[in-house]
Order: sequence, then structure tokens, then C-alpha cells
Amino acid sequence: MSTDEFRRNRDNFCYRHPDRQSFVLCQRCLRTICPECQTQAAVGVICPECLKEQQKARTPAQEKAQRRWGRSSTRTMSPADSRPLVTYWIIGITVVVYLTQLIPGSPVQQWLALNSAYLIPSLPTGFQPWRLFTVLLVHSSIWHVGLNMLALWMIGRSLEPLLGRSRFLALYLISGLGGSVGVALLAPGQWVVGASGAIFGLFGALLVIGRHIGANVTSIAILIGINFAFPFVQGLMAGSMAAVQISWQAHLGGLIAGAAAGFIFARTRSVRQRRLQIILLAGLTLLLLALLVIPAIIYV
Repeated sequence: MSTDEFRRNRDNFCYRHPDRQSFVLCQRCLRTICPECQTQAAVGVICPECLKEQQKARTPAQEKAQRRWGRSSTRTMSPADSRPLVTYWIIGITVVVYLTQLIPGSPVQQWLALNSAYLIPSLPTGFQPWRLFTVLLVHSSIWHVGLNMLALWMIGRSLEPLLGRSRFLALYLISGLGGSVGVALLAPGQWVVGASGAIFGLFGALLVIGRHIGANVTSIAILIGINFAFPFVQGLMAGSMAAVQISWQAHLGGLIAGAAAGFIFARTRSVRQRRLQIILLAGLTLLLLALLVIPAIIYV
């Protein structure tokens, strides 16, 4: 479903396939192209028309080099693969790590889970900053990992082709970092596991990007609201928030970080803004890391 504003804006659809939504631009003409029309170039992707123009503009020396080394245009510029491979890799690695947790006496969860005490160098626990990200790989039960990976599979199939693999991976890691920072700020000293923060970040990014391009994001907003409210409802029914086994702090931190990254992606779509996009994402990451100074000052 989409709004009239979304349908009227042709920049949101492939210029060769007007019924296909896309978020990727040809690096030469800057027109929107769907995965089928994308051809991987030296930097970014180009559309079929720009590919033909590029082939026509080859110099005699370039044609001679291609004949000499036996390279055809189809080899040097293979069509872009639109499969969400990063999503599949994350799911595969996470499932493998969970299986290692099932080995009797396995220390994997103890090594990779997050506790903010390991983020403060002055404490005797030791400084182990990698836990900010490794927490995404360990889970408490088969239902925990199953539901998280199902959500990742459902979102990743749409969001990864829309953003591209490198942007999607950056979004996932920044969202996961945001979730870990949220736990460190709002639940110091608590042990947490799971990729829920990163998953909520993907929801947040999808909400912001969809809203920016004029898509109907009502269902996404409702889904986020239901999932975010569930821990509080569970706490009210149990009579105490201490009985809740869901880290709403990670959800909140991941949602905010993912929405911020999604806003950066939505506002820097042009190829000319690629450097600005990288700078803004790096700035967001540094800001999240800087927030970890707060628990080191307050809770020590």
C-alpha cells in the first residue's frame, strides 16, 4: 500500500519498470533503477542505457585490451545480485553461535553476552568492548533466536535490496550498538543477550525511509508500538517489571539508532552525497560510543 504522494513521485520507482519501487540510483544518470536493471560498475551500479553508452565510448586501446585478455563486457560488468546475502549470512552465523551454546558446559554465552560492567575500564571485571556487538549473536532460547531471525529475514528481504549490502550491514551494526548503549545507560549491571536491539533498529529505519519516500508506514508504526509496549504489559500483569525477561532498554536504543541511520540514508540518496553519508554514519557511531562515558561517570 502507498499514498497518492508516493505514487506520483516517479523518483521512487525504476524508470524502466514503473511498478517496481527502488532506493538505488544509477551512478551516471542518477535515475532510480530496480535490481534487475542494475549492472555493477567499478563504483556503484549503472543502468542499461548508461552501460551501452559506456561500451560505445570505449577507446581503441580499451577494445584492444579486452580482446588481448579475453574479457567481454559481461565479465567485466556482471549484473548486480539482488539477493539479501548479508541477511542470510547474519542469520547463519547467529544460528551457528546459538548451536554452540547448546553444547554442555559451553562458555559461549558467558564470553559474548553484554553487561555494562565490562564497558568500564576502571572496574575489576576488565574492559571488553566487543560485547557491544557480540551480544547480537547469543540468545536465551530457541524461541528467542527463532523469532529474532524470523523478523530479520522478513525485514532484510525488503530493506537490504533497497539499501544495498554495505549500507544494510552498517545499519544492522549501528542499530545493535544503539541497543547496547541503551542497556548500558538504562539498565547498568544487567546481563542481556539477543539481537532485538538491531531488529528494532531495522524497524525504525524502515519506518523513517518509508515515510520519507511517501509510503504508507502505518502498519510498521503499529507493529513497533505493539512490540515496544509488550514488556510493559507483561510487567503489569506480573505485578513487577523485575519479572520481565525482555530488555526494553535495548529495544529503545536500537530503535532510536536505527531511525537516525535511516534518516541519514533517506537524506543522502544521491551518489554525490556518498562521502557525506559515510561521514554522518561515522559521526552517529562516535556519538553512540561517546554516550558510554555517562555510565562510567555515574555508576562508578
